[in-house]
Amino acid sequence: MQNVIIVIHLIIVVALVGVVLLQRSEGGGLGMGSGGGGAGGFMTGRGQANALTRATAILAGAFFLTSIILAVMATRGRVQRSIIDGAPTQSAPATPTGPSAPNAGGVLDQLRQMQAPSGAPQPPTPAAPAPQQ
Repeated sequence: MQNVIIVIHLIIVVALVGVVLLQRSEGGGLGMGSGGGGAGGFMTGRGQANALTRATAILAGAFFLTSIILAVMATRGRVQRSIIDGAPTQSAPATPTGPSAPNAGGVLDQLRQMQAPSGAPQPPTPAAPAPQQ
């Protein structure tokens, strides 16, 4: 169902771009022959403006409608989750110890612990560079 609405949405987008480019503007746009109101046009004057304005309004309404439908379909069935619920309950030590003290208990280490399956060996964390004296 969603694929059908996406195809309809894309057809509406292409038609809307075409109708907007056909309209007469100050700069000329694509128009129908230089400027949009030439003798070779399929409609002239007021009739062209009314038809293209109406078509633009209808296509714009259809574009908004399909956009809203696609947004509703994308969020339907999605479970709302909070990142706070998945946070670890243990806290990091207050004072770091050992040679890798700046990296101990960091955010990346906590994420690695959360992602690694239980019982799997943890990858070694790089040691902090030795201070030069």
